[in-house]
Amino acid sequence: MSDLKQIPLDDLHRSLNAKMVTYAGYRMPVQYPTGIIKEHLHCRSQVGFFDISHMGQCLLRGPNIMEKLDLLIPSALNNLAKGHQCYSVLTNASGGIIDDLIISRLENDLMIVVNANCKEKDFAYLKNRLNDHVQVLSDQALFALQGPMAKIVMVQLSEQACQLYYLQTVKTKIKGIQCIISRSGYSGEDGFEISVANHYAREIAELLLSFQQVKPIGLGARDTLRLESGFCLYGNELTDTITPVEASLHWLIDKDKRNFPGEKIIREQLQRGAVSKRIGLVVEGRIPVREHQSIHNSDHRIVGMISSGRFSPSLNKPIAMALIDAQCSDAILYAHVRNKKIAMQVTTLPFVTPRYHRRN
Repeated sequence: MSDLKQIPLDDLHRSLNAKMVTYAGYRMPVQYPTGIIKEHLHCRSQVGFFDISHMGQCLLRGPNIMEKLDLLIPSALNNLAKGHQCYSVLTNASGGIIDDLIISRLENDLMIVVNANCKEKDFAYLKNRLNDHVQVLSDQALFALQGPMAKIVMVQLSEQACQLYYLQTVKTKIKGIQCIISRSGYSGEDGFEISVANHYAREIAELLLSFQQVKPIGLGARDTLRLESGFCLYGNELTDTITPVEASLHWLIDKDKRNFPGEKIIREQLQRGAVSKRIGLVVEGRIPVREHQSIHNSDHRIVGMISSGRFSPSLNKPIAMALIDAQCSDAILYAHVRNKKIAMQVTTLPFVTPRYHRRN
């Protein structure tokens, strides 16, 4: 454990009796004493506090930085207004996904948040492609405040942040401390993500946790929340050999965009269809299915593989996402768990209806 990197609030999580695990080279809280199911349901009903400081954060700055980043992604940045965010992916020459990311347009810079497992390769790639106009924010912590009561908490801390709609961001202050706050998250609930200097991380975290509606949430419930919301996880639904089309992320590809990495392959898949597609599955019975388990159709033919599978606390049943043969139209598919044949109903995503704070 001594070789693991520590997030700034390692001591705080230990004082909260968190169970710590290794994730992305960090020692991270996976759950607290109440357990994953109660944490999950608390986020769905009140507010969860997530320490996601292991994620990568960087600023892109310099002349024409929007146009330069625009060349690396299949989404179009030309309509991204100041104070707004977009979700996109970095693609490689074969159309695979290097990583998925959130791009925020600040006053004069772009801010990017990337996955913890990918951040070193992402930063090296961006520095190589963007002529070193990349400032890695290694001294910034990142928190998420997620749940239907998140606004009740935030209105007492930053009225400016409460004026945001989903996928908007602002530089503001909490108790005089400079923060970058966005109305976004990975849970499907209304909520905020807060980037703050490590020096003030504990002060902000303890302030957020002082509200009676707020409870700390670990990586375990973060994963079940994102799965219910139909969000992809890098390494599961997204890899450098899976294209955005195969991952069913067609919507982030701009129809007029040209000359981004892998564009020819991705365009061909859009026109002719991809080999695979991402789907949702509701498992019949109580036995959950897990990543890498094969999926069979009624003719016993392997048609795909589970990419993420967990018990859904909100639905009180196991659910999964999978990558399957795009030609497969079966409504019922099967997995084998401990010599038992498990039936799974194909369903639309997400499993749980999102409750983002959007403009009417």
